[in-house]
Amino acid sequence: MPHKFRYQLLASLTVFIISSIALVILRVGNTQILSVFLGLIIGSFILDIDHFIFWFFIKPNLEESRLARVALSHYDFKSVYRLLKTSHHHHQNLVFHHYFFQVILALFSFFVFTLTTNLFVLSLMIALNLHLLIDEIIDYFYNPKILQKWLFAREDIQLPIKFLNRYILIFILFFILFIILLINSQK
Repeated sequence: MPHKFRYQLLASLTVFIISSIALVILRVGNTQILSVFLGLIIGSFILDIDHFIFWFFIKPNLEESRLARVALSHYDFKSVYRLLKTSHHHHQNLVFHHYFFQVILALFSFFVFTLTTNLFVLSLMIALNLHLLIDEIIDYFYNPKILQKWLFAREDIQLPIKFLNRYILIFILFFILFIILLINSQK
């Protein structure tokens, strides 16, 4: 499976470059562009907190959960990162990596985009949505059954695999709308 963390960062940097070009054209100040950068970087990794929730609350008795606790107690963040990198695809019962959360996030994001022009907050919302999209796109092309398992975990009825591409397309369209709203928020 591809290294998702690298793709998260690359996607955020791409969005940053595109939005920064538009914001520079709109003559937005450097501090606001820095806010976009920080919001995108922080938002790219916030949703991975649910892997820690998995380790400490959902499945605390697993060996990988014990290893995570030991590594964190010794402030060995490199080992935590390596553990997360090697075990994240086994975590299929996550809080934030779920279709219900994604729907709520999209609705909440739309609400936020209509209420504020704060570029940090808006870029944070974009990054949260982008994080889920990147994970979904990678798993869709790598193995759609894995995507179906974690996206619809805890659900008796799951979206058939043949419709996953449409599901992803809907959220790609939301994502494009959010980028447009981010740029238009500074006009």
